Amino acid sequence: MGRRALKRIDKNLDYAWHLLEFEQLPEQCTSQTLFGNDAPLEFEIGSGKGLFMRSASGARPEHNFLGVEISFSYARHSAARLAQCERTNARMLAGCGQRLLREYVPDDSLEAVHVYFPDPWWKKRHHKRRVLNEAFLLQAVRTLRPGGRVHFWTDVQEYYDATLELIAEKTPLEGPFDVPPTPAEHDLDYRTHFERRTRLADKPVYRAEFAKPEPTGRG
Repeated sequence: MGRRALKRIDKNLDYAWHLLEFEQLPEQCTSQTLFGNDAPLEFEIGSGKGLFMRSASGARPEHNFLGVEISFSYARHSAARLAQCERTNARMLAGCGQRLLREYVPDDSLEAVHVYFPDPWWKKRHHKRRVLNEAFLLQAVRTLRPGGRVHFWTDVQEYYDATLELIAEKTPLEGPFDVPPTPAEHDLDYRTHFERRTRLADKPVYRAEFAKPEPTGRG
């Protein structure tokens, strides 16, 4: 089933600053080059309609947020919502998040990497297309600061189990740490639209959090 049509954007809304494409990126993507300050930078891959970007940037104004969405129309929609909410600490990139991490994000520079409800690519022969593959996870480890976090949620238990096994086998990340569900009384209490839909259908959400190890002193 394809994605639903998006609401039309107000033609008078200026969202140009909030929407980036690769040709507009600086040589290195940091809080300083993207936002002009040194606030902690959080990264979300696969932002969809941008609910997490909108709610997190409002809840944590002392942090900066960069969301990446492969679909231009969805990235534009998310950017427009950020502009509508007058967020000055959040921007969207239309394009490939794996390319962004690999080519533009320096070592030890991210506060967190967020991956919520990624496409499970159900058929086994398509599993190699999953976002949470070894190459992506190693780039996440490289770009996170020591103590930085990876947040992973899905409604597919097989994807969850396979990813936890991959992280344990191929990365130095510590975890998984338990992430208890939080009460949801308003749409913005959900991390994403997928979480809202899943929980309202009374289906399980599998959540995990990991941390990049802090450097150990020489004994």
